[in-house]
Amino acid sequence: MAKTSGLGWTTCSVDDAGGVVRAIINDVTNLQFATPRADWNITGIDKSAMERQLLLADFSLTLNVVFNPATNASHDVFKTVPSTSVPRTTTLTVAGKTLAGELLYTDYPLSRSDSGELTAAVPGVLADGTVPTWA
Repeated sequence: MAKTSGLGWTTCSVDDAGGVVRAIINDVTNLQFATPRADWNITGIDKSAMERQLLLADFSLTLNVVFNPATNASHDVFKTVPSTSVPRTTTLTVAGKTLAGELLYTDYPLSRSDSGELTAAVPGVLADGTVPTWA
C-alpha cells in the first residue's frame, strides 16, 4: 500500500435540500472530519488503571468553502441550511477510498475578512445512526 497525500482528493459532494447530489469540491478550500467512538468508563474501585467499553460511533465534518453563488455551487447547497431540516448525503473520496454519510448541516456561517474574502465553515453531524465506514 502506497502512502499518499491529500492531493489525490477526487470527490466532495453534498446533496442540496432537494436531495440532488452537487459536486462542490472546487469550492472547498479545506476540511476537517472525525469518526470518533464514545467510550464508557467502567473502572471499578478495585482497579489501578482505566477500564472502558466502546459505545456509539459518530461522524462530524466541517467544510471550509468560498462563497460561490453560481447555480448548483456551494451557496445553492448550503443557503437552505437555516430553513430546512433534511439529512444530506455527503461523499468524500481520496486516493480511491470513499467515506459517505447522511449528515445534518447545522449552520451556514458566512464570514467576510478584513481583506475581502467571503467564506464559510459549514459544520455537519451524523444524522441517521448508520456507522460511517470507508469503502
